[in-house]
Amino acid sequence: MATRFYKVKEEPPGYGRGASRKLPPEPSRAVIAAAARELNSLRERWLNPPEWTETRTLEFPGSADGPWSRYVDPKTVKAKTGVGTVRYPRLEPRNAECAAKLQKRTLTNLYNERPAWLDLAHKRLDAAVAAAYCWPADLTDEQMLERLLALNLERADEEAKAARQAQPKTSREKRADEML
Repeated sequence: MATRFYKVKEEPPGYGRGASRKLPPEPSRAVIAAAARELNSLRERWLNPPEWTETRTLEFPGSADGPWSRYVDPKTVKAKTGVGTVRYPRLEPRNAECAAKLQKRTLTNLYNERPAWLDLAHKRLDAAVAAAYCWPADLTDEQMLERLLALNLERADEEAKAARQAQPKTSREKRADEML
C-alpha cells in the first residue's frame, strides 16, 4: 500500500488570479530548478569541500522495495526474499584535521557569514520564482508577503466555495435505542 501511495503523483494546486494555471510554464520551472540546483550545489560544496572529504561505501542487507531501494544493487537481490546488498555512498572527513574543520561548517554559520556567492545564488532563485508568479524581481520581503497572503486568501476562498458546493453526506435515520 505504501508503494502505491508514494508512486501517485498529484498535480499541485494552481496559484495566481483565478488559479487557471496549474503550474508555471515549463521554461519557468526549468529556470527555478536550475537556480535551486545551483544554490544547493554551492552550499554542499561549502559544507563538504571535496578536498576535506571522501566517499566511503557502506554495505548492508536491505529490501529491494524498502526505504533503501535506490541503493540496492540489483545483481545481489535474491528472488525468494527480495533482499539484496545496499551500497550507500557516505561522505566522511579525510582525516582528524578535516573533521575538526568540517564541524565548524554548518548552515547556520554559512548563513551568518552570508558570503556574496550565497547572496547572489539566492537572488537568482528569488528572481526565477518571482518570474513564475509574474511578479517584478525587485519586490521587498514585505511586498512578497502581502502578495503571498493575498494568494493564500484567494485559495482559501476557492476551497471554501468548493466545499459548499460538495454533495452533502447522506445519513440514515437513527433508531430509538441509539444516542444522538
